Amino acid sequence: MNHRHHWRQEKQTAWLYRVLAAHEKERRMRRLFLKLSGQAEAQARLWDAQCRAEGAPTRPFKPSLRARLLASLVAVFGPRALRPALASMKIRGLSAYSSRQLRAGHPAPGSAEEIGRRHRTVAGGNLRAAVFGINDGLLSNTSLILGMAGANGDAQVVATAGIAGLLAGALSMAAGEYVSMRSQRELFEYQIDLERAELALYPEQEAEELAVIYAARGMGLDQARRVTRQMVKDPSQALDLLAREELGLNPDDLGSAWGAALFSFLAFGSGALIPLSPFLLQLDVQSGVRLAVLLAGTSLFAVGALLSLFTGRSALLGGVRMTAIGAAAGAVTYAIGKYAGVEVG
Repeated sequence: MNHRHHWRQEKQTAWLYRVLAAHEKERRMRRLFLKLSGQAEAQARLWDAQCRAEGAPTRPFKPSLRARLLASLVAVFGPRALRPALASMKIRGLSAYSSRQLRAGHPAPGSAEEIGRRHRTVAGGNLRAAVFGINDGLLSNTSLILGMAGANGDAQVVATAGIAGLLAGALSMAAGEYVSMRSQRELFEYQIDLERAELALYPEQEAEELAVIYAARGMGLDQARRVTRQMVKDPSQALDLLAREELGLNPDDLGSAWGAALFSFLAFGSGALIPLSPFLLQLDVQSGVRLAVLLAGTSLFAVGALLSLFTGRSALLGGVRMTAIGAAAGAVTYAIGKYAGVEVG
């Protein structure tokens, strides 16, 4: 990325910070955005000097169409509601919206190492994703199979519909997960490249920017400056912490897009295979439906009980609730299938 691109990024960021300040109701965040706007303008002047030194002076700044559209949305919905979109536009300090965590039993960190430790996450996301993926496949394919069984008495037709539902749902989940993970990684790579260049050119300004953010979150400004100046002495640690604290990105969460797609495909497919399996054994429709309902009901109860690990609620209550939801969905689709089959017949 050339120096003019960095200059344009900083000018646009400064402009967006002023827009945010104008529409921010919370005084603490409004002051933060105005300070960050001033720092972005100062950093833009440094890039402007680099451009002039290379004989390529900058032109008058105009915000991009994307930035103007985002500013219009901010005016309607407010900055807090648009945090993901703002993060993609190099807006920093959004983590300050969660500053209550620092005040309520979450003391301010005293060193850069302590900040890094607090942002190491526990690997529980994969289990949660697996449970929800299995649940989606189980619930959707059970409903599809029961609907087809109600509409058509041919077990082969029901099996074909179930296989089609499994493949369509699993491929859709895989494609969606791939696009999501790939987009997240591309955003991270782009933003971290910007941070790397800025850290190399003006490390003290980057440290001050981060200190201002920590101050807005409840840390004393002098303490924040000591911590962030210590941080920028190690460029690799600084990039990691800037990604977490300024960008709101967790490098530990950025796995392989292909791996995530395969994981989603297998999770959804595993759930969808449960109600389908009786028909793959070439049972007649009545026997297949009874066994499918039994397998699906048992599995839904198990999924509901597992979800209690993430909600903190009773496993029994979670299992019963999920089974009831599945039973209702299955009954409705079976009735619709039955009615549609009679009408078509």
